[in-house]
Amino acid sequence: MMDKPETKNWHALYVRSRSEKKVAAQLQNAGIETYLPLITRLKQWSDRKKRVEEPLFRSYVFVHVSSKEFFQALQVFGVLKFVTFEQQPAKIPDNQILAIKRYIADSDEDVLPIGNDLHEGQLVRITSGPLMGLTGTLAEKKGKRRLVVLIESVGQYVPINISYMKVEPVKDF
Repeated sequence: MMDKPETKNWHALYVRSRSEKKVAAQLQNAGIETYLPLITRLKQWSDRKKRVEEPLFRSYVFVHVSSKEFFQALQVFGVLKFVTFEQQPAKIPDNQILAIKRYIADSDEDVLPIGNDLHEGQLVRITSGPLMGLTGTLAEKKGKRRLVVLIESVGQYVPINISYMKVEPVKDF
C-alpha cells in the first residue's frame, strides 16, 4: 500500500534581523519550499540614489513544510522560531500567500480619483486587485492619486501604496 503524501502548510519563520535572504537561500538548499516576498525601494544616500530589493516583511520568511520538515527548518542558521498563535505554530492560509504574491506582481496603475472624501486614520476596504476585500487604516495621502494603507499581517502593519480608485471607506454600523 502506498503512503499518502504528508500535508504541507505555510508557516512564518521569525529570523535574525537583516538575514532574510541568507536564511531563505539556506532553506531552499535544504530542499524546503520557501517564499520571501521582496520589494524594490529607492534608497537615498548623501552621494547617490539606488534601487534596493528589501523584504516586504522584515525578519520573516515563509516556509511550506510538512511535520517532517518542521524541525529541519528550525536547524537553519539565522532561524529564531516559528511565529505562533496560542502556543502553536501559526498556519498561514494558501490564499494569503497567494494574495502577497499577487500584490508583489501587480503593477498598480495610477488613475485619477473620482472623489476625495477619505481622511488619514480612516478604516478603508480594498475594492479591486489582488488584495481585494482586505481592510486597513489610511495612513497617508500621496499626491492626488495615491494612498498608503496599513494592512495588518503576521502581527505587524504593512504599508500598501495603492490608487484612490481601489479603496472605499468602511461604513460605521
